[in-house]
Amino acid sequence: MKINNIKIFLVAATMGMGLTSCEDFLDRPTEDNYVASGYYRTDAECIAAVDYLYNSPWYDFQRGFFKVGEVLSGNYYWGSSPYLNFSLNSNDEDLRNMSYSLWAVNGHSNIVRKYIEDGSASEAVKNQTMGECLLWKAMAYFYLVRTFGDVPIVHDNAGMIESGTYNEQYKVHKADVYDYIVMTLEKAIELLPVQCTEGRLDKYCAKGLLAKVYLTKAGVTGSLNADDLQKAAEYAKDVVVNSGRELEKNYHDCFTLEGNKSKENMIAWRWVVSSQWTSQNSLQSDLGMTGQDEYGDQWGEWNGPSIDLQDAFGFNILENPAQRIDVDTRRKATLMTIGDVVPYLWRDKGGFDYMRFEYDKTYNPSAWGEHRSPTGCNVVKHLYGNNADHVAGTGTSADRMASSLCTPLLRLADVYLVLAEAKVLLGQTADPDALNAFNAVHQRAIPTAAAKTSLSFDDIWKERRLELACEGDRWYDFVRLAYYNPERAISELKSQRRNVYWNLNLTFKQYYETGQWLLVNQDDDNNEQTTTYDDQTPAPNVTINSFVIPFPMEDLTFNPHLMEDPVRVDVRQTYQY
Repeated sequence: MKINNIKIFLVAATMGMGLTSCEDFLDRPTEDNYVASGYYRTDAECIAAVDYLYNSPWYDFQRGFFKVGEVLSGNYYWGSSPYLNFSLNSNDEDLRNMSYSLWAVNGHSNIVRKYIEDGSASEAVKNQTMGECLLWKAMAYFYLVRTFGDVPIVHDNAGMIESGTYNEQYKVHKADVYDYIVMTLEKAIELLPVQCTEGRLDKYCAKGLLAKVYLTKAGVTGSLNADDLQKAAEYAKDVVVNSGRELEKNYHDCFTLEGNKSKENMIAWRWVVSSQWTSQNSLQSDLGMTGQDEYGDQWGEWNGPSIDLQDAFGFNILENPAQRIDVDTRRKATLMTIGDVVPYLWRDKGGFDYMRFEYDKTYNPSAWGEHRSPTGCNVVKHLYGNNADHVAGTGTSADRMASSLCTPLLRLADVYLVLAEAKVLLGQTADPDALNAFNAVHQRAIPTAAAKTSLSFDDIWKERRLELACEGDRWYDFVRLAYYNPERAISELKSQRRNVYWNLNLTFKQYYETGQWLLVNQDDDNNEQTTTYDDQTPAPNVTINSFVIPFPMEDLTFNPHLMEDPVRVDVRQTYQY
């Protein structure tokens, strides 16, 4: 997953831009290349230039998105990954690609917005597309500041390149970076339409993101700022009440190919399978199980959702599947294991039967005859299934390491929980808006649950984990918490069950072959083996410094100022839109 080595701050002056219309950018790939000269004259040209921001420059962030968001946070087990054991350093390839990707988004947003502003399209489309550029820029910076902490503000790529100062930028204190994100989103809100066509960004998408930014920003100085929390609640309530969006009735509908059209997915990477490498979703290759599609491009069965996440769902892999009772409907939409059938994957085969996939060659000719995930589970989110599923869901074929399944970055349910958390942190634990928002999310997942009449931070903290599990978000909840309560964040990470089970295959294979669920079995050498959790591997060494990820070595080499202390900037006086 690597674009050519686009240095972090050079992008978009002559970058490929697809000529597609506002209505069909989700269905057709980019086709032609344009240079800035003579472009941005028509509405279609401006829209096509911004379409690119919905996928390609984000492509190299996909692995970092999952490894930082889920592996580092303890939601997902990924072998001996440095993201799992907190040994991440500046030489990590996925970290380097992540940085390139985020700066590429910022650079493209900056340059395209400027060209659109100076172009001759209609005022309505100029405003819409400039607003989209600003929202994507804000999203990139939101990831940058929560990942790397203090970062430079690159407001005008062209001006910095022309002056030769691009790689001489100093880091800006993260509190000021948050102010810059707020300022950027305020301008996006001013420009964006109230509603746009399916999948595109609108005013309420920007308001939803701004609510989450304010919630995060509230603790950045080390203690919670009541004004920021109040603004988080106000923006979130505006979205909940006035956006016209509703939660999907069924949770899993947000994550299917048909879910690409879900209004709950407010901000998402809108991937397309095309001849242009980087326009597509490749996450199934890293997370799916070998043989799941026809392209020989999966290798994720050796990893899986963590045992700690399973615990959070109240789910015990060591219990007999025939006696398993799932209370929370989100579990099966997030992780699958022996005894599970996922109806919207392998639809042409009656659903994806996890146990048969591993052991039954009449069902899966590639069945390897053993269970491989050391946590007993594999992920469901981010999987599209096989090509028949892709055709059924989109009308088009998938390809090797390529699907059109969107990747949600901000869902309406997240905004609901932002509203609830902001109110609780303000001490308003029985606030009606907070209760309504929390209960809507919680009772969709557990229809039999009684409505809450009072909320605690722990209620929302757990709900966010279960609601957004494996969506690339959990680590950033820990970062936000660590701003003002690092002791709790460190303690929780150290106490997680991040290790593996031993001898799961013996139990799973015995169950498949005989229907008996036994945790003690004989191996091939007739030795007794017990299926049990590895409680001997030490907990990771988490410290306050763990919540700031190191810059990639290339960034440090090109700009040594990144190793220096940050500066303070009055962003509203320094930068203008």
